[in-house]
Amino acid sequence: MIIMLAGSLEKKDPNEETLSDLFKNISKNVNQLVMGTNQQGNSKFISTFSKQIVEEENNIIKVADGASPSVVSVVVKTFNFDFSTGPIESQEGIGTGFIVGESGLIVTNSHVVDDPRGEYSVILKDGTTYEVKKVNLDENSDLAIVEIDARGLPVIELGDSENLRVGQTAIAIGNALGRYQNTVTVGVISGIARELRASSGMGSISTYEGAIQTDAALNPGNSGGPLLNSSGQVIGINVATTLGADNISFAIPINDLKPVLESFLEEGRIVRPYLGVSYSLITSDISNMRRMPEGAYISRVLVASPADKAGLERGDIIINFDGNDVSAQSSLAKSISMKKVGDKVKLIIDRDGEEITLEVTLEEAPSDL
Repeated sequence: MIIMLAGSLEKKDPNEETLSDLFKNISKNVNQLVMGTNQQGNSKFISTFSKQIVEEENNIIKVADGASPSVVSVVVKTFNFDFSTGPIESQEGIGTGFIVGESGLIVTNSHVVDDPRGEYSVILKDGTTYEVKKVNLDENSDLAIVEIDARGLPVIELGDSENLRVGQTAIAIGNALGRYQNTVTVGVISGIARELRASSGMGSISTYEGAIQTDAALNPGNSGGPLLNSSGQVIGINVATTLGADNISFAIPINDLKPVLESFLEEGRIVRPYLGVSYSLITSDISNMRRMPEGAYISRVLVASPADKAGLERGDIIINFDGNDVSAQSSLAKSISMKKVGDKVKLIIDRDGEEITLEVTLEEAPSDL
């Protein structure tokens, strides 16, 4: 077969295919390969594809139906004055939480319930309202455990955030905008071990290490709600969204909650192990650029803290904590949170290019820290 170039004066054999005919035949053959050689094949392909979509939808519906009764809206009483009617008392939705104890234990973010004068309540999916009797804050990790007087509440199942994979399904449930209770959004895990600084909008700044990034839509009011996997297990606590960007939101890994919850169940209060340093994380990128070891750069050592007693100094770089290298995936804060008060741990530090091993005994974090 001879393909003629445009403008050629050479005559074409009338029995030969034109270029247009050739492309039509190729397109037809490709469609037959993809869709099947006949109508029956096409129907089979469409049926299989539709069945897959329905199965995915049914799974999301199953997760939402199973988890929603354990998700609560967090509200606070507000008082306004109307010149015609006088004082007006109302409720304002400020966040979300989820039930972790059938006798009335609920997890949310500390920034949702950190006003000591706030009169908080939680509302279940069925509309039942409970006043919050006590708020237990762990502001260092932006987690809170609130207590209500209740029995037989539906408890949500906690998953494992250690082995999350980018691309896996992520389902968020929350009180979107403080008005739309039990809103469900769906996306994927977009990234893991993210470090971010978030503002509450009131001037305070929080730093999160090891955060989960997702494209499941989060809005103000979603804070404290669960991020779920396709099995309906909580893998994260929704915490932040990004203004000026689409489909970028963040959650605290659920494994960060587990030691906090465990200490609360044992002690009746949140007990947090404490090293006593302020630090900046030297990531692998910074390490390569600045020719510094990867780890936690100590910018401050608190007086009389465990770190001070062990001999840590400003400018030291903690490169290994109790056998685990310090990195974005295994941050210093995360490593400390997995320990208990009284644990003795070995630190390997870099001090002016020399590696030194120190032993430190972790103490209970002061209540004002």
